[in-house]
Amino acid sequence: MPKQFKTPSSAIGHFGAIGIGNMGAAIIRGVAKKLLSNEQIFVTDVDQTKVDELCQELGVHAVETVNHLVEKVDVILYSAKPNNVAGILTQVRELVKPNQLLISIAAGIPTVKLESYLAESVPVIRVMPNIAVTVGSGVTAISPGSYADESHLTKSQAIFNAVGSSFITEEKQLDAVTGLSGSGPAFVFLFIEALIDAGVHVGLSHEDAHQLAVQTVLGASKIIDQSGEHPAIWKSRVTTPAGTTAAGLFELEQGRFRSIVNAAVIAATERAQELAQA
Repeated sequence: MPKQFKTPSSAIGHFGAIGIGNMGAAIIRGVAKKLLSNEQIFVTDVDQTKVDELCQELGVHAVETVNHLVEKVDVILYSAKPNNVAGILTQVRELVKPNQLLISIAAGIPTVKLESYLAESVPVIRVMPNIAVTVGSGVTAISPGSYADESHLTKSQAIFNAVGSSFITEEKQLDAVTGLSGSGPAFVFLFIEALIDAGVHVGLSHEDAHQLAVQTVLGASKIIDQSGEHPAIWKSRVTTPAGTTAAGLFELEQGRFRSIVNAAVIAATERAQELAQA
């Protein structure tokens, strides 16, 4: 089982986000609704419209510049674009102190690189959330840098548990995490789309096929999540000899369904590794 840490919200202090795109905004919403008061949260972005809309929605504080945000908070979330990370962090190099914490969701930027942009001994945490944080059901892998300790991990988990679940892992695993859970939602979306199209092909209305496909995937996921049993066990429970499910599974195996899924995750992982080295 991955390590899990818990921390009271009071231990986090003031929390600020640099960049409030889809992922950043989702994290702020979760933190504001489940973890911290709006008085503890600060946001900044080059797009002032996004800032104004989020502040109006949640009652959090808008900050004009990254420098001002860093001066006001204890925990800094870097959720701007990865290609801007060097410029932004170098800009605040002398402002970020060792008693603060930087959490980065910038894909492909290792902790050693993030640390190089900051003064010595600043704790850094690198995380890999997925798009499901936007509906409070994300899963986030958390990896500590050289100066991060257990207290920093507890704060990070509290933040990302507010938008789903999280676990601690070694940084060398993050490319694989990206290949599976980062890219995985797109694979599931494609599978759901295929189920809907197939339902229409066999005579269902698009609306009925949509509801059936979505609820089937959601329900199956809940069974595995709540039972804790291996998917193969539940597959066997649904499959009767010479039945409809057996016929469908045979076609999936004939089409190398498992191999294709495996190849997709491997390809996404390898691409994550390439981007990290670029």
